[in-house]
Amino acid sequence: MLATISLTRTPQSRLTEDLRENSPFGTNYSDHMFVADYADGKWQDPRIIPFGPMQLSPATTALHYGQSLFEGFKAHRTADSRVALFRPMANHARLNRTAARLAMPEIPEEIFREGLLELVRVDKEWTPYRDGGSLYVRPVYFGTDDSLMVRPATRYRFVIITSPGGPYFAQPIRLLAEETYVRAFPGGTGDAKTAGNYGGGLLAAKLAQAKGYHNVMWLDGKDRRFIEESGVMNIMFNINGTAITPALSGTILPGVTRDSVLTLLREMKVKLEERPVSLDEVLAAHSNATLHEAFGIGTAAIIAPIAAIGHHGKDHEIPTGSTTGLAHQLRTTLTNIQTGRVPDTHNWLLYI
Repeated sequence: MLATISLTRTPQSRLTEDLRENSPFGTNYSDHMFVADYADGKWQDPRIIPFGPMQLSPATTALHYGQSLFEGFKAHRTADSRVALFRPMANHARLNRTAARLAMPEIPEEIFREGLLELVRVDKEWTPYRDGGSLYVRPVYFGTDDSLMVRPATRYRFVIITSPGGPYFAQPIRLLAEETYVRAFPGGTGDAKTAGNYGGGLLAAKLAQAKGYHNVMWLDGKDRRFIEESGVMNIMFNINGTAITPALSGTILPGVTRDSVLTLLREMKVKLEERPVSLDEVLAAHSNATLHEAFGIGTAAIIAPIAAIGHHGKDHEIPTGSTTGLAHQLRTTLTNIQTGRVPDTHNWLLYI
């Protein structure tokens, strides 16, 4: 049974209309955060406190041995001015799968759900009203032992913070096919949302950005032949009317937005294939004009059209902007569900 969540309100709210409506993605934070600690074999002291720094030892396990993971999802203003979270319990399930991969104890559903709901209730007014705005929710979970022993920690902390913001990408993205560095390898942590996965991808992204791209298109670690992800998103191609996305193989993150998109495509009766897709196949489709669209799929961007794939010094430009293509249809449908403009027939929304 979850202990009562204590609440310590900030003495002075930082909320302004400008912060709520005009903050770029991931730059400003709401007034409070939810915190719970694991020690002596149990979860304890669930609390909502003012957002701010936390005191941690320089020997904290997460800093040395990478026992750290996170999740991300959103709350939206609905058409009737309520606030609804999109599929948060799917993120909870993935969080616990990642925790198991890092030898961390699972977070009970009641701690995750009740802590999340109470936090968003307290800071509900931070949820933007503008089109495209949302309250981004970031749970983070990490080991807090004060020890340099190489072993799973015995103490952990779970924190949820929230951040008002707009779209992650303001324009179609340009990707560089990455043939030097790899994101994941079979048997690794590619299908887990560990902090280290993202740290390991920063250099490749930085180098691609220096060449004028937004990020990289990750290829498989063995042969650098098969496409896996688009930067920090899943990826999909519309080749001659068939939606094709790499199959989950242990090296690809099972995205919640990806799963939602696959559900919608099946309902739309679109031909759908989850299978290995090679870079050669995609570039050949581009050459014969059957590559109609390519797009990234993720929580922050929802659907991000891909405008170009760079490979061996050549940019392969891809059409974007179609109002009849899959990217537009999927983004519109998902946004309408998230904001309550159409019925939620999948029970994806959790209202506050």
